[in-house]
Amino acid sequence: MPLARSFTTRLAIQFALLATATTAVVLVLVGWILARQGQHSLEVLHEGEFRELSQMIRSDPGLRATEIGRRIGQDTDNDAGLYFTQIHDRNGHILFRSANLGALVLPHLDGSGVHETVTLPGLGPVRLSGYSADGLHYEIASTLSPLRHVIEDYVRVAAVLLGCVALASLAIGWGFARMTLRPIRAIRETAGRIGADNLRERIPLPGCRDELAALALLLNQMFDRLEAAFHQSRRFTADASHELKTPLALIRLNAERLRPSLASDPAASAHLADMLEEIEQLHRIMESLLFLAKAESGAWLAPMSRVATTSLVDALAGDAEALAEEKGVRFQVGRSDYALALCEPTLVHQLLLNIVTNAVRACSPQGRITLDSRIEGTAWQLDVLDEGPGVPPEQLERIFQRFVRFERPDREGAPVGRRGHGLGLAIAQSIATLHGGTLHASNRPDRPGLCVRIELPVIRDAAPA
Repeated sequence: MPLARSFTTRLAIQFALLATATTAVVLVLVGWILARQGQHSLEVLHEGEFRELSQMIRSDPGLRATEIGRRIGQDTDNDAGLYFTQIHDRNGHILFRSANLGALVLPHLDGSGVHETVTLPGLGPVRLSGYSADGLHYEIASTLSPLRHVIEDYVRVAAVLLGCVALASLAIGWGFARMTLRPIRAIRETAGRIGADNLRERIPLPGCRDELAALALLLNQMFDRLEAAFHQSRRFTADASHELKTPLALIRLNAERLRPSLASDPAASAHLADMLEEIEQLHRIMESLLFLAKAESGAWLAPMSRVATTSLVDALAGDAEALAEEKGVRFQVGRSDYALALCEPTLVHQLLLNIVTNAVRACSPQGRITLDSRIEGTAWQLDVLDEGPGVPPEQLERIFQRFVRFERPDREGAPVGRRGHGLGLAIAQSIATLHGGTLHASNRPDRPGLCVRIELPVIRDAAPA
């Protein structure tokens, strides 16, 4: 499964996003608290400075306004790096401004214990606090530049931390997802091994009784029902095919006995010939169904032997040429590589002949069928290419199913079916499966027609002696 589309990947990404988003929210909240706490600390310092200045002024009740600067000037000069101070009376007349203000005048704040952030020319943003005592109003301000630098440093550190958290949470999420989904992967792997040829395997039940155990139990029960249904279907096919062989043989025997009696009646003889042909067709269908039932149930145990691939191709070529010539079609062998295959020669010959027969029925007169046999590593690839109309792309997956036949127009435009019982390719696929091989059909890219590829294993890649 592609990494980007796996549930493990999606779960890891979702975990990383959730952890990163949570961390981002926490970092933003901490930054906001840090900024608020910084401003609050300045306000506390302002209040302490106000109490100190007001105490110095209050210690001498007779102190005149003109002497305020002399009394607190030394203190404000000492704190010039921290505070900007301004004092005015009730009428708004400024009685004192700290030397570090220069020509600047602090904005007036109404009330006592009032705080506000303002921007002053040359100073930038400052935190301004206003207090009142003994008929005087104090404005004390501090620049926010140090606090802003602290916040900027915090933002940079937080960004790096957030990136580290994203990477770490992705790695942790991947490990967590792998660990959490391990039972589901075991269920998937076991279910993937269960097929028509392996219906007895079951999903191991986890030791704990949880949702996964319930799911595994439910799937095992479903596989039990499927196994029973498969066995019933195979048994019915085999029994029906076997039981119908004797009645068909008796019908054929009695029909053959009618030949002498109907020899003088051409029409009746023709009908009898048609009936015998249909009986033979039914007999072939019964034999094919019986073979499929044995092959799918594993009851067919073909003796394997080492056979040269070139000899199998040569043996097919003679039959295929005769079959094609009868239908007015040309058959040719293109490439034919040598290797040794462990197979049952008769079954492989039937496999190839069924596919060639299907191609002959698909081709129009004067069409050509080509067989290419090549060795690719440990695989024996045989491509059978015809020059028929091909198969609709949406129907390619159905071509190897039982009783599937496709119509094609003949040269006059009348619909003509591929004559046969629709079991030839199904049998070919069963034979390929018995040999550990595969079949695949696709439309030819260069021209109309079908390409059927057979892949069978070879045991040795060698040149003929």
